[in-house]
Amino acid sequence: MALDEALLRSFDPATSLPVLRLYGWNPPTLSLGRFQKAAEVLDLERCTADGIAVVRRVTGGGVIYHADELTYSLVCAPGQIPPASSIKDSFRVLTGFLLAFYRTLGIDAAYATDVVPEGTRLGERTAFCFAGKESFDILANGRKIGGNAQRRLKGVIFQHGSIPLHNRAATGLSYMREQAPEHAEGTLSLVECGVSAVIPSLEKILATAFGGYFGVELRSDSLSEPERTDVERLLVSKYSTEQWNLGGVGE
Repeated sequence: MALDEALLRSFDPATSLPVLRLYGWNPPTLSLGRFQKAAEVLDLERCTADGIAVVRRVTGGGVIYHADELTYSLVCAPGQIPPASSIKDSFRVLTGFLLAFYRTLGIDAAYATDVVPEGTRLGERTAFCFAGKESFDILANGRKIGGNAQRRLKGVIFQHGSIPLHNRAATGLSYMREQAPEHAEGTLSLVECGVSAVIPSLEKILATAFGGYFGVELRSDSLSEPERTDVERLLVSKYSTEQWNLGGVGE
């Protein structure tokens, strides 16, 4: 999370190239949305007893349990992506490569707004990320696969999201204070769709889908020294502290 924020804060919309980062989580971790109150939504005693780390994202939304997944983050300027009519519509624009990715894997994926039954309520806020569906969440077989969240600074868009290899939603839900079983029933993973590819292969397919969708050529890069310095600073002053991770203090 510190690295994601460092990439966001170091991005210059006038001179920087868009950045796509692919990563994973080890050990499994719960991430809170920017504005959630940890003690209100999580059973923190159980998290501690089971050794489950809790971190806070710079993006909003509900709790996500990160385990057995491929995670991406994307930093860009609005002018570097196809036009979007609104911030909501930018989710459609910025997740189009995910649709291409899933379809390459043979998964019949579509946006919720295009496939849910008429009268279905979309956009309802939930404490557990996978319990609700937004218009441009991606569904397969009527179930939500992965989740995405966005943050904007002046002239910069940051978005990250998860692609679950295995379905661990029920495990994540067990650490919530509210544990309605149906909150995990509407989720889906790659393995449940018949995809058993390993992470390196999935990364290559995702990168190809990204390049093809946006019409760009990707090249590998590493952190600059200022970015490394910022990551180290953020780790110490923010992402290693309970004030931020549990209380949301220290923006």
